[in-house]
Amino acid sequence: MSVALNASFDQNARPLDDEASLEARDQMARQGRPSIAVTRLSLSAFRSYSNARIDLEPTSAPIVLTGPNGAGKTNILEALSFLSPGSGLRRAVLGEVSNVDMTAPWAVATQVALGDDQVAIGTGLSPDCLTGGTMRRIVRVDGEDQTNQSVLADMLSVVWLTPQMDRIFIEGASSRRRFLDRMVMALHPDHGRQYGAFERLMRERSKLLSDHGVKADPAWLSALEARMAEHAVAVAIARLDYAGQLAGQIDAASDGAFPKAILALDGWIENRLDADMPAVDAEVMYRDALLAARHTDAASGRASIGAHKMDLLVSHRVKGMRADLCSTGEQKALLIGLTLAGAKLKQAVSGTAPLVLLDEVAAHLDDVRRAALFDELSTLGSQCWLTGTDQELFQALQGRAIFFQVVDGNIQRETGSSSDES
Repeated sequence: MSVALNASFDQNARPLDDEASLEARDQMARQGRPSIAVTRLSLSAFRSYSNARIDLEPTSAPIVLTGPNGAGKTNILEALSFLSPGSGLRRAVLGEVSNVDMTAPWAVATQVALGDDQVAIGTGLSPDCLTGGTMRRIVRVDGEDQTNQSVLADMLSVVWLTPQMDRIFIEGASSRRRFLDRMVMALHPDHGRQYGAFERLMRERSKLLSDHGVKADPAWLSALEARMAEHAVAVAIARLDYAGQLAGQIDAASDGAFPKAILALDGWIENRLDADMPAVDAEVMYRDALLAARHTDAASGRASIGAHKMDLLVSHRVKGMRADLCSTGEQKALLIGLTLAGAKLKQAVSGTAPLVLLDEVAAHLDDVRRAALFDELSTLGSQCWLTGTDQELFQALQGRAIFFQVVDGNIQRETGSSSDES
């Protein structure tokens, strides 16, 4: 069973904010200033870059990185993806991100224009990892160490598409779940922390059951399961709320080059919450289900039900066909359409669109969809970074984008490549 989503997005709704802030945002839009823009990106010991730096004016003009395969274009997008919580667009082990010399921990330093404010955001591998310390990621905002990566989600949202995500509809549920959860954080910044807490508790319960079976301390198991239920239901509520609003955003949009999607969530908790079950009752039901599953989970070494099992189901609306049965081109168009709809939803609800990172997305689009994508990105009001091996693919952006050539780790800005330059 899955949850068919009711469209709950009001296209005329404005964010709950004071009038002065709303007027400031509107004025910023009229002046062509972006709501989010990276104005400086510095890399140190990051992937193929020993040291690199990109300086930009605050602009919503697309940033286009072109160059041969292996030149380091995707590495730049990966660095920007670390402006959000998590392990970046490659889902890399932290140590893998370091430059091959590994003489220093990798670091990403940025200056980000958030409306009228300039914020310094830095992140990287903890220096003590080189001397046997814990491999952990640190985050600094305006020079101050942060206790948790979730502070990044409170400040801005980042979305991305990579070639590896083209198989999202035909792979396992985990890829679709990660895709949805990243978008959910745009409206629910605490979502990542809630899901991370659930996973930590789940691992602790699994280890306890693996080590001791059902003879494990019942009070300890019950305490873990109660906390798992609290976080799992919070995760499910955020997913349902976001997916419902996303469905509404899709409904409200006019037909275009990218097909509209029908969305449904398939999850043990989501299915019960959608039946108007109060959250507290869902917590009790899930807690009882975990208790009943202890024998099974002890044998398998993992929890058999929970927030980690939810699936996002997508169908092509016009064709009435599941996404996994659509053609490769239709699947890619559906994925782009969902990403754009999510960016527009974030803009409509908060007044601020996300930073968008698109790796080699234009290469497999026909001329009509490529032009439509560029037009959509130009209306978001926040920066979009695109990569490609063939500059000809981006001819439609000449005069309204900033172009960089990336060759053998050298990043060279092309002169006169954007009419938005100040």
